[in-house]
Amino acid sequence: MNVPGRSLGPVMLDVVGLTLDDNDVRRIAHPLTGGVILFARNFERRTQLASLIRQIRTVREDILIAVDHEGGRVQRFKTDGFTHLPAMREIGAIWDRDQQQALRIATATGYVLASELRALGIDFSFTPALDVDYGVSEVIGTRAFHRDVEVITQLAKSLCHGLALVGMANCGKHFPGHGFVEADSHYTLPVDSRSREAILRDARPFAWLDIALAAVMPAHVIYSSVDDQPAGFSKAWVQDILREELGFLGAIISDDLTMEGARAVGNVVESAQAAFTAGCDMVLVCNKPEEADRLLNELNYTPSSASIQRITRLAARGSAPTWEELEQVAEYQAARALLAKTFG
Repeated sequence: MNVPGRSLGPVMLDVVGLTLDDNDVRRIAHPLTGGVILFARNFERRTQLASLIRQIRTVREDILIAVDHEGGRVQRFKTDGFTHLPAMREIGAIWDRDQQQALRIATATGYVLASELRALGIDFSFTPALDVDYGVSEVIGTRAFHRDVEVITQLAKSLCHGLALVGMANCGKHFPGHGFVEADSHYTLPVDSRSREAILRDARPFAWLDIALAAVMPAHVIYSSVDDQPAGFSKAWVQDILREELGFLGAIISDDLTMEGARAVGNVVESAQAAFTAGCDMVLVCNKPEEADRLLNELNYTPSSASIQRITRLAARGSAPTWEELEQVAEYQAARALLAKTFG
């Protein structure tokens, strides 16, 4: 089934359950597919998850395997030995008391997160959230590090350093910032009517982190002072601001096209085409297999070689210890002990 040397496609999709069924295999093998994102429903225990990942790699050895695994309430795998990871707001609260300790904990969090995921064959996590903590967003909440963009940048840089030490890429989200709007883009289409200048002040972590970011995910939010389309479907945001003004060189990945915040653009095929036209390299389609099928069957799009290279660079780098070998990795044990001591 595996086709050696084939380029990664521009679609990342999910799988239904704890093992692959025939429809999962068919979707993963499709030439437009380039990645698989895992969810809590795909996890029962570590050995089962490792088996599922091996199944995916049997279909496509080169495929990217990702997960939303940030810490706090957004941690897909929480049992059977996985370390409890703090919400980013908890690390930000430590910064207010002890900046150096907060940086150490952020690095340790990234290191443990990446070590455990890589031990099972996962390439990268969609983290860190770079949204500003205004205390109003339903969907961001404790996922944000802090209310101060400079603090967000410093803590995110340390978390990304921890990921990189284990050979894992990252994805800053949700550009240019989802923290100011109250509504949840999973269920509605939020509108941020502030000035361009105010929004770009919130977006400064994306610029300051620069080459430390391997990927960026735009928000399904309309920033009406700039464009009447959500950021991920807006050439003004993706191409003119993120690429040209801020100089971002990494991969740009849309948020889930089945979210309500993407519906303003049209159906899943129209949304994907709009995201690619705006400048995204990859699109996410989750939780609706019939929508993934429609996209794979109807999308007419060929990514550029530069876009394929940006996607390919998200793959994990170097070899990684197995789960059993992590017990002998002193840095992992020290990082895990620091988290346990700090958060219980």
